[in-house]
Amino acid sequence: MPQLTPDAAPLQNANPSSQRLLSLDFMRGIIMVLLALEAAGLYEHLSQATEGTWSNPFFQQFFHHPWHGLHAWDLVQPAFMFMAGAAMAFSLYKQQQQGMTWGQSFRKTLKRSGWLFFWGVLDYAVRPQGLSFELWDVLTQLSFTTLVAFLIFRWSTTAQMAVCLGLLLLTEALYRLSHVPGFDQPFTDQHNFGNYIDWLLMRKINKGGWVAINCIPTAVHTIAGAIAGKLLLQNKTGKDQRGQENGWNNTKKLFLWGLLTLAAGYILDAAGITPIIKKIATSSFTLVSLGWSLWILTVCYWWIDVRDHQKRLKFFTIVGMNSIFIYLFFEIVGDRWFTKYISDIGGGLMKIIHIPDMLSNIISSLCVFGLEWGLCYFLYKKKIFFKL
Repeated sequence: MPQLTPDAAPLQNANPSSQRLLSLDFMRGIIMVLLALEAAGLYEHLSQATEGTWSNPFFQQFFHHPWHGLHAWDLVQPAFMFMAGAAMAFSLYKQQQQGMTWGQSFRKTLKRSGWLFFWGVLDYAVRPQGLSFELWDVLTQLSFTTLVAFLIFRWSTTAQMAVCLGLLLLTEALYRLSHVPGFDQPFTDQHNFGNYIDWLLMRKINKGGWVAINCIPTAVHTIAGAIAGKLLLQNKTGKDQRGQENGWNNTKKLFLWGLLTLAAGYILDAAGITPIIKKIATSSFTLVSLGWSLWILTVCYWWIDVRDHQKRLKFFTIVGMNSIFIYLFFEIVGDRWFTKYISDIGGGLMKIIHIPDMLSNIISSLCVFGLEWGLCYFLYKKKIFFKL
C-alpha cells in the first residue's frame, strides 16, 4: 500500500471539526448556477435581446470562443474540474479519518470514475436519430482526470507538478509530432490529432471542434485542485492568530501559483508558440484557465474563510452541495423535457397578458432556473445529497 509522503502526512493531523471550507462550496455553487442558467437558455435570450447594442459584447462572454481566444465562459469547465480535485482532497482526508486503506479508497474512486463515465456517455446517448456514443461530456473527461489525480494524490507536491508538466508536454507532442494524413495540422479545427483520435474511437468528428483527448491536458486542472485542497487542509484557518497567519499564507500561495500559470499560458500564446484554444485544451489554454481558477478560489477563500464573511452565501452553496445531481438534471431531464415544458407554459400565460416574446423568453428561463434551484433547496432541507 502506498505510504504518505511528508508532503501529505499533515492531513492526518488536520482539525476534524472543519472538514469543509465554505469557500469551496460557494465557488462550486457559482459554477453550477452559471451552468444551470445556460441550460435554461438565458444567455441565448439575452444575447438576442441586446444584439446591435453596446451591452452585447458583455453577453458574448457567456458563450465559448469560436477557436483561438478566450471568453469568460471558457473558464467554467476548467473551474468545475479544478473544484472536483479540491473536493477530492477533503474526501480522501475524511476517508483517512475513518480508517480506510489506500486500496479501499482506490476501489471507491474507481467506482466513482465508472459512474462519471456512465452518466457522461448517457448524457448524449439518446438522439432524435437514435442511440449515439460520444466522449465529449465534462463528466466523461472527469472520470479520467479523477482517477489520475487520485493515483498521484499521495505524492509530493513537486512530483505532482512534474506530472502536470509531463501531461502538457505529452499534449504538445501528440499534436505536433503525429503526422496522420489529413490530421497533421496541430491547431486547425477538424484537421488535428484530437479529431483523428475521435474518428478512431467514435467514427465521428465533433462539428464544434471538441475532442475527447482533452482529458489528458485537463487532468492538470483536477490534479492542481487536489494540490490546492491539500494545502488548505494542511493549514487550517481560524479566529486565533495562527489560524489567521495560515489563512494569509494560503492566500499568498494560491495567488502566486495563479500568477505563474497565467503568465506562462499568456506568454506561450503571445509568443506564437501555442495558441489559446479551449476546444482542444492546448497547453496555453490549460495554464491560463488554471490560473484564473486559482485566482477565483483565492478571492473566495480570502473573503469567506480568512475574512470570515460567511453570510448570504446559501443561495449558491445549496446548489454546490448537490452539484452532480443538478448537472445531470438540467442536462438530461431539463434538456429533453423540463425546460421546454416550463417555457411553453410560461410563454403561453404571458401571451395572454401581451408580454413581448423576448421578455417572455427571458422570464421563462428564469422560471426554469428558479424551479431547479427550488429542487436543490428541497433536497438541502431534507438533507439529501447525491454523490457518485
